[in-house]
Amino acid sequence: MSLLKLVGVLLDYPQDELWQHGDELVAAAADPGLTGARRQQLVDFTRELLAKDPLAAQDQWLSMFDRGRSMSLLLFEHIHGESRDRGQAMVDLIEAYRKNGFELSAKELPDYLPLLLEYLDQRPLAEARDWLHHVSHIVGLLAARAGERQSPYAVLFEILVEFAEGKLELGALRQRASEEPRDDTPEVMDRLWEEEAVRFGTEAPDESCSPPTRTPARHAATRQVQP
Repeated sequence: MSLLKLVGVLLDYPQDELWQHGDELVAAAADPGLTGARRQQLVDFTRELLAKDPLAAQDQWLSMFDRGRSMSLLLFEHIHGESRDRGQAMVDLIEAYRKNGFELSAKELPDYLPLLLEYLDQRPLAEARDWLHHVSHIVGLLAARAGERQSPYAVLFEILVEFAEGKLELGALRQRASEEPRDDTPEVMDRLWEEEAVRFGTEAPDESCSPPTRTPARHAATRQVQP
């Protein structure tokens, strides 16, 4: 299993199949292309994740990535927010996938980071690095935010930035992350739900009616974990 595929699997919502392939994942984490320190960090992360009860691991993932938007794994949320530009960006990305024979299921959103990594795993190395380089400013900020929250997931984002041959200025990014208001607290989540509540009557609901969280049903973990 390649490094990109492994990181995509580990970043994805941890479904039961993850534990069925535990030995393979730990072996892949000892990637010889990583520095000794990074290799050990990745092996430790993988082992610690697999040591968790699946329900506990899933709850940890939801707390990290599905509460608020600042840690969203949907890349275009960080670029376009809820603007109409996001829709066109989605269409363009789907076309890029299809052009290279990569088809999505109906439940998959094309800008979902683990899915993008699965696609890039099938592309030439230079192309994969170039794609990740273009989103490394987002991935680097996710690394800083995860680190600020003392999440073990931070190492996965840091590895992706380094894979893209980008420089991690974690000090500056951590400073920025520490100054950002948290958007995953119960108070903020309640306020978002109130602001985005579905309207009734003659006014038809639009995209703003969508809740701020997203269901893990869109993930492709089963396909990704398969060797």
